Amino acid sequence: MLYSRIFGKTSKTTPADEDAINARLLIRAGFVHKVMSGVWSYLPLGLRVLENIKNIVREEINAVGGQEILMSALQSKELWDETGRWESLKEIMFQFVSLREMPRGGKDIRGESRLGLATTHEEPVVDIARSKTRSYKDLPFALYQIQDKFRNEPRAKSGLLRGREFSMKDLYSFHASQEDLNDYYEKVKKAYLKIFKRCGLEAMVVEASGGMFSKEHSHEFQVLTPNGEDTVFYCESAKSGRVLRSLGEGGCKFAQNKEIAEVKEGDRCPKCNSEILSSRAIEVGNIFKLGTKYSEPMKLNFTDKDGKERPVIMGCYGFGPSRVMGAIVEVSHDDKGIIWPEEVSPFCAHLLDLSKDEDSKVRKEAKKVCEMLEKAEWKVLYDDRLDISAGEKFADADLIGIPIRILVSEKTIEKDSVEIKYRKSGKVEIIKIKDLIKKLS
Repeated sequence: MLYSRIFGKTSKTTPADEDAINARLLIRAGFVHKVMSGVWSYLPLGLRVLENIKNIVREEINAVGGQEILMSALQSKELWDETGRWESLKEIMFQFVSLREMPRGGKDIRGESRLGLATTHEEPVVDIARSKTRSYKDLPFALYQIQDKFRNEPRAKSGLLRGREFSMKDLYSFHASQEDLNDYYEKVKKAYLKIFKRCGLEAMVVEASGGMFSKEHSHEFQVLTPNGEDTVFYCESAKSGRVLRSLGEGGCKFAQNKEIAEVKEGDRCPKCNSEILSSRAIEVGNIFKLGTKYSEPMKLNFTDKDGKERPVIMGCYGFGPSRVMGAIVEVSHDDKGIIWPEEVSPFCAHLLDLSKDEDSKVRKEAKKVCEMLEKAEWKVLYDDRLDISAGEKFADADLIGIPIRILVSEKTIEKDSVEIKYRKSGKVEIIKIKDLIKKLS
């Protein structure tokens, strides 16, 4: 991809009305465009990051048996009335009256239809499941989608971390027994930790309230950062190696959200007697054991082995790709710009061409390097601009935050080499062009 042709260039101006680090950097680096409070459009660079995160999610959720579907965002009042949530969610659900043409006997009669934009999809997925589920032989199964959600969020702030329209992966599992749900719940928990690790985030599993979804305690995945909106209390012994400990490889795993915390900072951990610490954190995912909360009122039943009709037992598992994108920027940046982890970065490498002339030797060599990288299936952002100073190109590369910067200049080609700089460590190396692919591999 030629940077000269990409839509959405960097900006030197920091948005005055944005306090969140992720919003300020993503706007300046040309990843997103703000439509209104809590609503964002993704420009080419931003969409590449968002899709990379979604693809990681797909790989790991498919690996635990999830089957991808796509449900409608437009919902009817009648469906949500089955659980009473048309009324209980009216403060955050966008609800409206739709006037429609209804042909009848050659005449058009005006009718009304109460509609809403889905804030979540428990009711719609249960409606789908009950049309296909009859016996225990149909269970278990897990359905997920990646789709935009709409919530009339009263505190739409913090950039991508809290929005009115946002990307969500919602997975729903259906079981014949509580034991089967418990087993699958733990599989998804581990899958989530793998997802976060691949996204460059160290997430802590935190016990939390079930909220509007479940009477049972749920589990949140929290990333510790001073800029977080939540407060979590956790065992000192869990401070290091949180991912491994959460995967069950030893150590105390005690952590609670402030909303349900039975401890405070400085207390002793009820599990191992270590000191309790506290921190601000960003919630990047959550999982719930729904039980029969939705299957009973919506009559999602199955016939068991003894011929008895029973309600299906459910779990739900939420993950916000757009929120995770914002969280990555919050915890992975410096004073120069964003530092993208490898698997979510919009490109593998950022190639800088310091030539001033289209016919120069530097230009020809830079094009050869670009072709060589692309032939090796490396996704390259090639800064081919001729009218920009070297300093500006370096600043843009740091702001955009691609993990590897490759520099072609008069000095490097004199040695048949390129300069490689690693965005995260700042380490610089001079590599022979003939050895470049082997080095990067």
